Amino acid sequence: MVQVQNPQPAAVLPAVDRVLNLPAVLPLRVQYGHTALVQTIRSLLAEMRVAQRNGIVLPAEAVQETVLAHALQERLVAAFSPSLWRVFNLTGTVLHTNLGRALLPAEAVAAVQAVMTQPCNLEFDLGESERGDRDSHVEQLLCELTGAEAATVVNNNAAAVLLVLNTLAERKEVIVSRGELIEIGGSFRIPGVMARAGCKLCEVGTTNRTHLADFEQAIVARSAMLLKVHTSNYVVQGFTASVPEQELAALARARGLPFVVDLGSGTLLDLSQYGLPKEPTPQEALADGADVVTFSGDKLLGGPQAGIIVGRADLIRKIKRNHLKRALRVDKMTLAALAAVLRLYRQPEFLTQRLPTLRLLTRAPGEIETLCRRVAPAVSHAVNEIAVVEVVVCASQIGSGALPVEVLPSHALALTPLKSGRGAGTVLKRLAEAFRGLPIPVIGTVADGALRFDLRCLEDEPAFVAQLAQLRLNTQGKPA
Repeated sequence: MVQVQNPQPAAVLPAVDRVLNLPAVLPLRVQYGHTALVQTIRSLLAEMRVAQRNGIVLPAEAVQETVLAHALQERLVAAFSPSLWRVFNLTGTVLHTNLGRALLPAEAVAAVQAVMTQPCNLEFDLGESERGDRDSHVEQLLCELTGAEAATVVNNNAAAVLLVLNTLAERKEVIVSRGELIEIGGSFRIPGVMARAGCKLCEVGTTNRTHLADFEQAIVARSAMLLKVHTSNYVVQGFTASVPEQELAALARARGLPFVVDLGSGTLLDLSQYGLPKEPTPQEALADGADVVTFSGDKLLGGPQAGIIVGRADLIRKIKRNHLKRALRVDKMTLAALAAVLRLYRQPEFLTQRLPTLRLLTRAPGEIETLCRRVAPAVSHAVNEIAVVEVVVCASQIGSGALPVEVLPSHALALTPLKSGRGAGTVLKRLAEAFRGLPIPVIGTVADGALRFDLRCLEDEPAFVAQLAQLRLNTQGKPA
């Protein structure tokens, strides 16, 4: 009988100590340390043993010094790489929840860096040499900009609503229009937040029409608050009616109840002066008689993630004394960033240059088109065997639940596969994967048979163009 020899002898797995002391592996110990390297070696060898037990024959080359060193390096690089990456947001949604929402201005970045690396007076009164209040770093600014008597800050607007409800209406009823029982991202709903706050929901009116009489008739001895929720993430149109805030405020005052307005996104500016759609402001809500107003810091305001509460001094004091406030409070980095952003609002004439959110929202369509035409040749060269690149008219969105039906005129690069028919969808998928695989991942949208890159949010043109040379695709649109 003729025996067939295996052309590749099976690998004999080395001991951990032997791998650890291989010359090609020693630099990894210097870079990553003994502990991490040993753990990685053990993990790699354990996987190889499992493969052998499952009948997989590993060739002898698998345990060669250079092969082992390369495999260990790949694993260590992956283990020590951050999971949060910078990306190019070319989706056309400026405040993209999944991509980090508002970009912070340079002033906020510098303020955060300063308090991260050195001790700071977070809760220390330098004048009196005693314990201070961390809200003091933003409260005066918020009162100045909104006209409120007092203010406090928590970690997001959902937390702000929760804290207000729990403080002012625990075990009592909160009256709100049925048409304002909104759901925000991640299936968080106003009724759910209200239940967790220990309040009982009392919904009045109908989905599309609510009148002042509905609120009047619902007020009973257990009523604790009138609540108005700005429906920032959807719009009901047609045969509709809602109660003006001034009328609700007057009713609340007459019945001795606080009137609370949740603006959701919230902005400190009349956006219509920049040609953008109008959004209600906390200044307007307070002027209309609201006792407490809540809004976000990281949406239209253009700051860090935060929930801002402004209003009557006596009610804010109660809110700050709630034990939940400590659980929901923000850290020194958030306060530093928020204070820096708020200070920019003292010079509104410079905001379109210095505040990234407003700068991107007000970017002229003509400027975006010029940018598209400037970078289109480089993109076309990178995908020349896969897709054709065109400059097309498109519509950007504000995002993060703000002004959901309003769009901003913009321009995009449309990458349409040369291959048509059934395989075109696969090519588009591979094309999108290849751009997401670049050193700075490029995130676009697939629509109308093309991969689209809306360049409204592209400000680092050199970095975007420079990395296109690393895009490697074959004629099927697969990474080469």
